[in-house]
Amino acid sequence: MDIDWDACLNRITETLSQEKGGLPSVSLIASRDNDPFRVLISTLISLRTKDEVTLAASDRLFALADTPQAMVKIPLQTIEETIYPAGFYRVKARNILEVSRLLIENHSGLVPCEREQLLSLPGVGVKTANLTLNLGFGIEAICVDTHVHRISNRLGWIHTRTPEQSEKALERIMPRRHWIPLNELLVTFGQQICKPISPHCSRCLCQTDCPRIGVTRSR
Repeated sequence: MDIDWDACLNRITETLSQEKGGLPSVSLIASRDNDPFRVLISTLISLRTKDEVTLAASDRLFALADTPQAMVKIPLQTIEETIYPAGFYRVKARNILEVSRLLIENHSGLVPCEREQLLSLPGVGVKTANLTLNLGFGIEAICVDTHVHRISNRLGWIHTRTPEQSEKALERIMPRRHWIPLNELLVTFGQQICKPISPHCSRCLCQTDCPRIGVTRSR
């Protein structure tokens, strides 16, 4: 498939310019000071959690501690209470403490900028590692969540079954200059327009070229 990436992504950007929604929570946090530790921890909090909950929980936590050294001094129960009602908040609280401890013990208190080292941290999967590389360090990596996976397949860019397969497929066909902004763009697009069920196709500038793969009903 011959894809005009600039034209396609520009249409998505223009569609979003007509909407009132803001940035995804982790992107907003990263835009404030571009701190890899904040990006990493807020991404851990964001897993299976709504954006508004993630943002509020992250802000409360960083008001208490915004470095690994400060974080390990906070009792587990306090972290749990601070990030509640984030999904799986007890597991995330334990991971946040352990991640902070390991950063101090193995990385001089700094977030590593290599994917394999990030993946060795508790609770850190491919999505979290790649988003940390993207937003924390400006390192090119394709971060695929459910939105990126769904929309990439819906638009016919790729034909995959899992986000992991989508990451590899997109790496093969997408120019590297689009790798970093892709997640923020498609997450925002997926939240506001290209929803999982009954997407707002009538408001989308991609509608004339979109094959709408898997879409049975739209608005």
